[in-house]
Amino acid sequence: MREMRKEILKKLNKKNLPSDLKVSLEVSQSKKGEDIVILDLRDISSFTDFFVIMHGNSKRQNVAICEHVEQELKRTEVRPSSIEGRENAEWILMDYGNFIIHIFSKEAREYYSLEKLWGDAPRLYY
Repeated sequence: MREMRKEILKKLNKKNLPSDLKVSLEVSQSKKGEDIVILDLRDISSFTDFFVIMHGNSKRQNVAICEHVEQELKRTEVRPSSIEGRENAEWILMDYGNFIIHIFSKEAREYYSLEKLWGDAPRLYY
């Protein structure tokens, strides 16, 4: 089991991420998304390959991150299948199929603790 986990960790690095995922990360960083983590779910989930988890410092910032990611990915003809939570902005979920972006308030991120829930997933920190 430990060797398999090491093998998975080798696969996950900044160079081999899908290009649309890289764009979303760069955009999130430019809008000051904090504590960005990518969870590699390819070997443990059937509904998506990656989670991108971050938080902002205000609802306004969370919406700005969401809108900017959506806008920049649209330029590359990548559109989300759905976006939920934009109105409240405590937890915005952007579903792009092969990856899902979670933009939390700091409090909501601590409460839902997706990183702990998916604790077996290899991760990359930004």
